Amino acid sequence: MRKSEVLAAEAVSCLNKALCHLKDIWEEIGIPEDQRLQRTNVVKNHIKNLLDMMIKEEESLKKRLINSIQTCRTDMEKLCLELQLPVFEEEEGISMLQQEKNIRTEVEALMKEKTQRMQQLKLLLEQDQDLVDIMCSIPYGIAPDSVPSMEQLENFRQHIANQNAEKAKRHAEFMDVKKQIILHMQELDHIPETSFEKDVVCDDEDAFCLSRDNITSLKLLLCQLEERKAQIEVSCESHREKIQQLWDRLQVPQEERAAFNEHMVASRKRNLEALQAEVQRLEELKLLNIRNVTEAIRSEIAVFWEKCFFSIDQRQDFSPYFSEDFTEDLLSLHDAEILRLRQHYEDHKELFDGVHRWEESWRLFLELEKKATDPARFTNRGGNLLKEEKQRSDLHKSLPKLEKKLKAQIDTWESEQSREFLVNGQKFLQYVQEQWELHRIEKEKEKLERVNESMRCVFNLAYAPATKCCNATSSMSSGTSNSTMRSVYGGTVCRSPVPRPPLSANKVPASRTPGGGKPPHPKPQGCNKENEAQLKGTPLSGALLTAASPQRNFSIASVASTYSEFVVIYTFVSNPSKSSSKATICCMLNH
Repeated sequence: MRKSEVLAAEAVSCLNKALCHLKDIWEEIGIPEDQRLQRTNVVKNHIKNLLDMMIKEEESLKKRLINSIQTCRTDMEKLCLELQLPVFEEEEGISMLQQEKNIRTEVEALMKEKTQRMQQLKLLLEQDQDLVDIMCSIPYGIAPDSVPSMEQLENFRQHIANQNAEKAKRHAEFMDVKKQIILHMQELDHIPETSFEKDVVCDDEDAFCLSRDNITSLKLLLCQLEERKAQIEVSCESHREKIQQLWDRLQVPQEERAAFNEHMVASRKRNLEALQAEVQRLEELKLLNIRNVTEAIRSEIAVFWEKCFFSIDQRQDFSPYFSEDFTEDLLSLHDAEILRLRQHYEDHKELFDGVHRWEESWRLFLELEKKATDPARFTNRGGNLLKEEKQRSDLHKSLPKLEKKLKAQIDTWESEQSREFLVNGQKFLQYVQEQWELHRIEKEKEKLERVNESMRCVFNLAYAPATKCCNATSSMSSGTSNSTMRSVYGGTVCRSPVPRPPLSANKVPASRTPGGGKPPHPKPQGCNKENEAQLKGTPLSGALLTAASPQRNFSIASVASTYSEFVVIYTFVSNPSKSSSKATICCMLNH
């Protein structure tokens, strides 16, 4: 039995005892039966009213609990919907009071969560509004009176973080551009005029709106200032060049130039104004010295004529150059011509420089070719022989490449200019071909002369004293070195093969020069042992076995410029009695 039932039984027992006690009292008092009945009825009504009142209060409590449960359940469902949370699952099999308590506790927790989210939303909205004011951006799309979900709050926080990062980036960009703008304004002596320019240079950096439009306008302002600065620098540089030219033409003293040095370096607005004033002053002074200035310009024109390879006819086309009537109009014509020539040279500088490089390379190539045929190359010159051979070989390879490059540039030049590219009145490529052809003819002529000299020396070595051969060798060397490129031997020549490297010390053992105390350079071990044995071990007949043999060996080495020629000559000298004809030897030398 439950305690409530026990208590109810005890209450009934107490009521019965109380009624019995009242009955005993009434009997002792002697209250009549009808009055006892009446009094008993009063007791019953009193108890009944008391119980009814208690029942009524408990019924009221039950009703309140039911209403509370219904209200809390409604609030809970609403909060779950606002907070985007799953609906609370009520526990089954519990009393109404416990059910009301559980639901009410859940509602309180949901209300607390809602309050916290709304506070976070309010804080984020305030931060977003500050960023909107600073960056002139669009507010974040979220309703301020609705309860945000956790995901929405997280996205809002990320948006605020991104906006703060963008703000920091724009602020750093603003500060960097602002410093450059202020610096350019100072260099240009520019005073802020528009409200935007004033906002940029304002000391209150936080007052500047960091909107995208403002950042774009800021960069545009910087570009405008840079462009203006560049224009001033270009103008200053142009005026400096003009001033320098006028100083040189007018022969202005160095002291006067030094006093103006400040404006020849800086490029601010005041410097430009000073340069303009100086140019005007020098122009006025130039008019007073027209003759000297005109002659100075003519000197410059002559320099550019040389640089641009102008022919005589091209130079004579500018007739004012030869006029002696020095007037302001004549000076103006010379000014215009020097500007045209200077621009023409700058436009095609790469081509002109390439032609100059070819001429220099060709000159060096001819010098090395001449040295390669010099008999004195067999003497030791500190290793220069190998260097010269390598340099000559490199030039022989690089010259055609340079010519090919120049041909492409010349074709472009002629296409743009609609005229032929001339060097001193002749087509450059034709000039190059002629130089190679003259060089080939010269090589053929030298070879034929060398064969003739070799034959004469062969007969001298075989039938005449050694001194005559030495004299002939000296005459041959002198005659060969004095030959010119434009000499032609006979009527028909054949193209010469690529010149072979000269016979070096490691091919033929060097002999002591007659009468000279300079010893020969040591040769590498093991080089041309066969030739050395032939020279030392082959018995020579007749006068060749005399003490003049070293002199004769020197003469042979001096005459023979290649190893094949040396072998032919030496064979003939060693065996003069054989039936080898002069025509056979010439044929061997030609091969």
